[in-house]
Amino acid sequence: MSKRPEAVLVLVTWLAMAQAHAQWDNYERMTSEALRGAIAHSPSGTRPDLTGKNLSGLDLAEVDFHGANLSASVLNGAKLTRARLDRTNLTVSFLEGADLTGASLRNAMMFSVQLAGGTLRDADLSGARLVGDLRKADLTHATLTHMNAAADMKNQSMGLMHTSMVNAKAPRADFSNSDFSRADFSFTDLTGAKLAATKLVRSDFSGANLSDADLTGADLRDSQLIDTDFSHANLTNADFTGATFRGVRGLDTATTAGARGLPQN
Repeated sequence: MSKRPEAVLVLVTWLAMAQAHAQWDNYERMTSEALRGAIAHSPSGTRPDLTGKNLSGLDLAEVDFHGANLSASVLNGAKLTRARLDRTNLTVSFLEGADLTGASLRNAMMFSVQLAGGTLRDADLSGARLVGDLRKADLTHATLTHMNAAADMKNQSMGLMHTSMVNAKAPRADFSNSDFSRADFSFTDLTGAKLAATKLVRSDFSGANLSDADLTGADLRDSQLIDTDFSHANLTNADFTGATFRGVRGLDTATTAGARGLPQN
């Protein structure tokens, strides 16, 4: 197993998750006022250390966390609308059901983050490192460009750690120029999404809706495309070499100039 700090944190957190959720009671509980005060009084040039804090359910709208260490923190159900989380460390943090509408998470470290059911409408995650659980998350019109969201191939002793967006909503979201290799987009709504020049090797789009999506120059080699809807999608120069096609719809209406690996009629 890797000895990197994030790998150690992942193992510790996974062991902790085996316990009841009452274990959050052992985390230091902070009020919204106390947290805002801690950030405001951080020495100039330092990054606030908020490791292992319980901030569940707090109203933290528009708080500037820039560069803060929020690793192993608990923000389940927190209101983080328009919060600034650029360059924060959210390694193994919990944000299940959190509202991050319009939040900025540019270049954030989001390794093994739990965001199931979270709202990230219009959020900006550009440049972030993401490996996490975003099942049923709302990423409508979110910006996810220039991200590294590929599976972590160095921690397979704990099972393949990958990004999951199963049953998520991401219409008109922008994934351009990112790496989402081995990500699971099963049954996700990607209507009108931008995935131009996005690396999607061995990703799973089973049951996903990619109608009107832009996949120009995308790399979908060895991907799973079962019951996927490509109606009116732009597949120009996309690479589907080795992909599994079954029950796919809408290819006859898609733009396919220069695409490789598409099934032959």
